[in-house]
Amino acid sequence: MSMSKGYPQAGVAVTCRSFKEYVLLFDLNEADLHSGKLLDIAAGASSFTADACARGIDAYAVDPRYAKPHEQLVSEAREEIDVSTTKLISLGNKYDLSYYGSFEQHRAGRIASLDAFAEHHDREEERTKRYQAGSLPTLPYGDGEFGLVLCSHFLFLYEDQFDYEFHLRAVMEMLRVCKPGGMVRIYPMISLRWEPYSELERLRADLSKNGVVTGLFRSKLPFIPGSELGLFAHI
Repeated sequence: MSMSKGYPQAGVAVTCRSFKEYVLLFDLNEADLHSGKLLDIAAGASSFTADACARGIDAYAVDPRYAKPHEQLVSEAREEIDVSTTKLISLGNKYDLSYYGSFEQHRAGRIASLDAFAEHHDREEERTKRYQAGSLPTLPYGDGEFGLVLCSHFLFLYEDQFDYEFHLRAVMEMLRVCKPGGMVRIYPMISLRWEPYSELERLRADLSKNGVVTGLFRSKLPFIPGSELGLFAHI
């Protein structure tokens, strides 16, 4: 991807983020985390599901990469950590390091998250039960299965790769698998060019026509420039 500013990325990166990072990124509280089954969409090799399960939370993850063999998935995620760290360092002064402290600690956190994911995903019983290959805008779940549905660093971030109709269908699909009274949260609301999602008002208007209530929440971990806000939606 060629851009005058922002993070250079071709295709969708595999991410490795921890439970604690998710809590801060999505501004989650205990009630959110215990609102029923949790779903992490485009989860990559993040340890949110593994970490949540260790805390007694009934969490699940979906990502197209889960169709790959375990060893290949982990290897690609480990390689992505090195690639992304090099990119981040090259853009260093643009990022808010108040949480991580340094890019070295940021990288160490990614490796720890990947290791926790790998250990959990390597268990056949957990892998079969909790990790499914699938992608938006068609998820392999029934209606109303989850109390909290999260999508981290996928929707809107890749605005240049997916059109408006994809985003609208994707959010409606997230709402489909979310139970009445449950919550969908998407973060961040910027593109890889570090620009606000250009179709936000149109999206919110179209969702409203479908009986969806939307609003913005403030993230407690705004690492990427301009990434203070996320979107919540519910019916």
